[in-house]
Amino acid sequence: MHQVALLFSTRGSQELALKIAEHYGEELGKLKIINFSDGEFQPAFEQSVRGSRVFLIGSTFQPTDNLMELLLMIDAAKRASADKITAVIPYYGYARQDRKDAPRVPIGAKLVAEMLAAAGATRVMTMDLHADQIQGFFDIPVDHLYASTIFVDYIKGLNLDNLTIASPDMGGAKRANNYSKYLNADIVICHKERKKANQVENMMLIGDVEGKNVILLDDMIDTAGTLAKAAELIMEKGAASVRAIATHPVLSGEAYERLENSPLVEIAVTDSIPLKNNSYSKIKVLSCAPLFADVMHMVHDRKSISSKFII
Repeated sequence: MHQVALLFSTRGSQELALKIAEHYGEELGKLKIINFSDGEFQPAFEQSVRGSRVFLIGSTFQPTDNLMELLLMIDAAKRASADKITAVIPYYGYARQDRKDAPRVPIGAKLVAEMLAAAGATRVMTMDLHADQIQGFFDIPVDHLYASTIFVDYIKGLNLDNLTIASPDMGGAKRANNYSKYLNADIVICHKERKKANQVENMMLIGDVEGKNVILLDDMIDTAGTLAKAAELIMEKGAASVRAIATHPVLSGEAYERLENSPLVEIAVTDSIPLKNNSYSKIKVLSCAPLFADVMHMVHDRKSISSKFII
């Protein structure tokens, strides 16, 4: 007998989950959240999940309630005798804490991986982790998808002459190099120095952008300080235009204003995190729902997902 697949969503990712469910060809399952007066909450499935493959969709962006809600849903599914529990996490929070880069600090990405497995997840599906090696923090299968599947067609559709791919920091050099090879484009790298988190002290450009149409690539935009500074530097060096592509629109603090006031022509992001403000004209959202729906089908049908890796 073919195993049933059921899809559920956390409250924070409801909009994306509805799109995924539509592309998947199923309705979202019935789930209610019981709220207590002190802020505690309890998810409860309103239908049987016994013996089913359950996909629990939820990005773990702030506040931490989004992560806690997902963990509680995983535990509930396990205790309700779900057969397979896949945590679909388009944006994996705490991924920047992937190593001990200072004394007496946690490795948050590893802790979250252990919490997901301890709660009962049997598989994790995510997209554009801050560092690829985070997959090694898990002892359960991880489907690590790449937004390049979405962005490459978008870049080709721009039909830009003298295309150059740029990384706003050294950490993104590998990603930029992969794009540049696939698109047969030049590459430049911005080297930044920080004195503390979310604050860029100094930046220099490695490579030539004179007369080029530049696309800055990053896995996420948080305060947008780095991206805005990199865009300004690229235009100062004689670029014809500069755009940005980033998978996860964290967009905290004054990020929206910084992007709107920057020389960036356009900023393309996915809907892994819902935008807090839709009134800014420069931000273009490309949905990752079809990608996740396709891979969920492949996983459920025990098919290879390698066709989804183009870069």
